[in-house]
Amino acid sequence: MAYEFIKVEREGPITTFILNRPDVMNALHSPAHFELHEAFDAFAADPDQWVGIVTGAGDRAFSAGNDLKHQATGGEMKSPPSGFAGLTSRFDLNKPLIAAVNGVAMGGGFEIALACDIIIASENATFALPEPRVGLAALAGGLHRLPRAIGVKRAMAMILTARRVSPQEGKDLGFVAEVTAPQDLMRTARDWAKQICELSPMSVRASKEAVYRGLDEPSLEAAIRGQNKYPAIGALFTSEDFKEGPLAFAQKRPPQWKGR
Repeated sequence: MAYEFIKVEREGPITTFILNRPDVMNALHSPAHFELHEAFDAFAADPDQWVGIVTGAGDRAFSAGNDLKHQATGGEMKSPPSGFAGLTSRFDLNKPLIAAVNGVAMGGGFEIALACDIIIASENATFALPEPRVGLAALAGGLHRLPRAIGVKRAMAMILTARRVSPQEGKDLGFVAEVTAPQDLMRTARDWAKQICELSPMSVRASKEAVYRGLDEPSLEAAIRGQNKYPAIGALFTSEDFKEGPLAFAQKRPPQWKGR
């Protein structure tokens, strides 16, 4: 499908989503949100796509977040049910996403990265939730995901000051998995994606779902007792991969994952 404000590229089982508004530092407006909604829907429904990478066009920005100029000039501000970038309120996607942050990830841009499962950052990346500087608040998940990722006190130190954080500090805080040179960013993100693709897609999806849904349970005991009710775990137990893994191990050969 042709898009105006994003690009979608597929390489084997890996889908790359490129926020493609470099003239405004990949800030997003309503049409871009709906394009991303459609693209993530297609990714979720495609059995041959196992891992996604999200990045920005150009070398200045991953995303500067909400397109404030579009908003200030009366542009439409509607968003799909899946939220900012078609992602921040998408709670049923059990395929893993990697954010390849190639520059500024501010406000909604940082919220997009936080909505992914793994963040790989270029050395020129910058992270912040600066919404209070313009009379707004990070209500697309940033105020909730960041404390869950790095702890309440460290998150509040970022949120209540709107300060900018370097990729190395992001790694020290715990929300960045790896920092790379700018020219190595996409190769590194693809290496992470390929590592995930070596595993059973059914196991990966079950693991992602168990982690996130388990965090919403009232206790560790409730999470453990309730996990067999999660859809992705039920799908794992009835999948071809569930049989293929032990069989390949017994036959001393690489498994041939089907993702079903």
